[in-house]
Amino acid sequence: MKTVLASRQLEIPENVEITIKARTVTVKGPLGELSRDFKHMDMDLKIVGGKFVRVDVWFAVRKQLASVRTVCSHIDNMIVGVTRGFTYKMRFVYSHFPINVTLSGDTVEIRNFLGEKRVRKVPLLPGVKFVRSADVKDQIELSGTCISNVSLTCAKIQQQTNTRKKDLRKFLDGIYVSEKGANEVE
Repeated sequence: MKTVLASRQLEIPENVEITIKARTVTVKGPLGELSRDFKHMDMDLKIVGGKFVRVDVWFAVRKQLASVRTVCSHIDNMIVGVTRGFTYKMRFVYSHFPINVTLSGDTVEIRNFLGEKRVRKVPLLPGVKFVRSADVKDQIELSGTCISNVSLTCAKIQQQTNTRKKDLRKFLDGIYVSEKGANEVE
């Protein structure tokens, strides 16, 4: 059964400016600018009174109804990104051979994983900053404004240290996300 109108509103904070043109949403804030294209979803995006973003879907079936909340979540993540930013912390886990991670240019290089000579390389996506934690041993921090770029970089680093052709219950070595979320408000 089709729902006649599904609508959802999202409040725009004071220090954020949002522009919508042909289902391309651009969010400007203190930390920068993010843009995202929603042309693959059939819906109306409007700014109401300069205070709210309204997402409308007319005559939608169940899958299209679910996309209303998804678009609102994406826009909300963009707002949080340009106001606070996101940080993911990753820890190195090893039993014998210490994993060595370095930054060369805009590429993360992983050496000595399980004692292998092969150097694993992961490119940093645009807008992602890499920091080696000074206070905690064997920890790196990836931060940026776009949550999808930061989390995708973390996922690529974790996937580079997948253990293959060994018993996963015994060989737990790798680089794993230990903490993630939006930065604290200053």
